[in-house]
This record gives sequence, C-alpha cells and structure tokens, in this order.
Amino acid sequence: MDADARTRLVTGLLVVAGLPLFAVAVLRTIGYDGDWYLTALMALAPYVIVYGVLLAAVALLLRRWWVGGVALAMAALLTVYVVPRVMADEQPAARGKTVRVMASNLYVGRADPAEVVRLVREQRVDVLNLLEMTPAAVDGLERAGLFAVLPYRVLHAAPGTDGSGIVSRFRLTEEAYAGDSARKQPGAMADLGDGVTLEIVAAHPNAPDTGFHEWEQEMRDLSRAIGEHGLRVVAGDFNATLDHAALRTVLSRGYVDAAEARGDGLIPTWPATMVPFAPLDHVLVDRRVAVRDYRVLDVAGTDHRAVYAEVQLP
Repeated sequence: MDADARTRLVTGLLVVAGLPLFAVAVLRTIGYDGDWYLTALMALAPYVIVYGVLLAAVALLLRRWWVGGVALAMAALLTVYVVPRVMADEQPAARGKTVRVMASNLYVGRADPAEVVRLVREQRVDVLNLLEMTPAAVDGLERAGLFAVLPYRVLHAAPGTDGSGIVSRFRLTEEAYAGDSARKQPGAMADLGDGVTLEIVAAHPNAPDTGFHEWEQEMRDLSRAIGEHGLRVVAGDFNATLDHAALRTVLSRGYVDAAEARGDGLIPTWPATMVPFAPLDHVLVDRRVAVRDYRVLDVAGTDHRAVYAEVQLP
C-alpha cells in the first residue's frame, strides 16, 4: 500500500470513528430522539464529549487537521449542553411549605421493602412515588411498615413493569393528570393543610427499547404546561436523560429538573446492579418551586437508584 493510500485509509477510519460523535451532536441540537437505538446513543452524550476530545487528539497527532477540528467543535457543542447540569441555579424566593419527595423504581417488585422504609424514615419523606410496583411488593412494603409512616396512598399495583403508586404523609385525592396513561402514571392531589395543595405525578413512561412510540406518547402525557394546573411535582423513572428531546419537551412546559437545579445533573441512577452511567430517574418541579436539596440513594434489590428532593413551595 503506497503512502497516499495509507493516508486515505487513516483519514477514512477517523471519519468513521467520528460518526457517533457527529450524530449525537446534531441530534441533540435539532431535538430529535429518532428510534430506540438513537435514544440509547443519546443517553451517552456526556461520555461522547470525552470520546470526542480523545478522537480530536488522535486526529491532530496524525495531522488530520480538519477531522480534529470538527471533532473538537462537536465536543465543544455538547459541552455547552452538559455544563449547566453541574452548576447550581439560583432558586426562586419561595417561603411556603416544605415537601420531601422520593421516587424509587422497585425493579418489578424486587427491591428490599425494609430498605425502602428505612430510607423513608431517614430522609423524612413526605411523598413517595413507587414504580414497577407489583402486588407482592405492596404486601412486602406493608409488612415492613411503610403505611404506618405514610398512611395515604394511591396504588395501581400490576404484574410486570406497569404498576405504580403514590404514598404520602398527606391526604391524597386521586386525579388523572397523565391523560391516557393515568393508571400507569397515577396522579394525586396532596392536601398539605392550611388550604395548600400540591399535585403529584408518578412518572414511568415505557422503556424505549420495549416500545419507542409508547415511550414518546407517555412522555407527552406528562407535558401539560404549568399554567394549565396548580403546583405540580412529577417524579419517577422517565427512561430518559436531559439529552432526550422528549424529556426536554416536558421541561419546556414550565418545569425544572431538581438534580440540574442543584448542580447534580450528571449523577447516574441506572443500572444500579452494575456501574450506573445514566441519570434516568428525575424529580421535576414547577419552576416557581425552590429546590433545597437533592440526593441519589441506593436501594438494595433494584436496578435503579432512588431520587430524593426537598422542595419549598412559593
């Protein structure tokens, strides 16, 4: 192989290696999730930045200037999207009631119920959203004493991954806040006392790998503008990161991601059974609500880490 052929081969290999970087940067910019394969790729956006910098370094060392320049530009573009997640935002001047919200995916009921109750007690949780809640999981949580701590409940237990529920220290009135997916993504109005109410939604859109169009539809069910209802918190397993257009659409309707608001937007929540790399679980709050604290908590037996936020109402 002559020198020109080797040059073209190396350049071609670098270009091929840069296609995932280019695809993520472009799709993130235009706001397109594509299909389930592209959705999975978009979940890796923060890591693609590192990949892009390394690719650019290799290209520049090999004197492929334009390839290195484009790779650096794509990595810089993605960095602009990601950096706000590690910078805490100034919070609105809220002086109302404080509510502690936690959401936990129970992994088809496999989560250790005693561990869930322990976290509820330790974190003094007021509202707990439960996803992938099976009838057996409800029985286990009851035996572990959950309903003695949080007596009010809206439960839609089901075999498999479709069961969800809301358990609360405050009296609950079930409401259909999530449209056609209201049973799978239940909603409830919590009476905080003194005439103050808070709307709660347990979010669990379908996983894109098992039904991409259902995931999109169930995400749309969550995206009603805040001007169309009262103060609302939407918490759970969204099967999406902040780089997915579907989740950003929900946020654009007047919500704030609690993790991003506290500068913790890159803390992964899945898969907890291995090395977590993707923040799929979120607490979204009305932008008029102040986020005072945010944490990611390990729960034995489940593949998702729980998310917790302390919020103060206006």
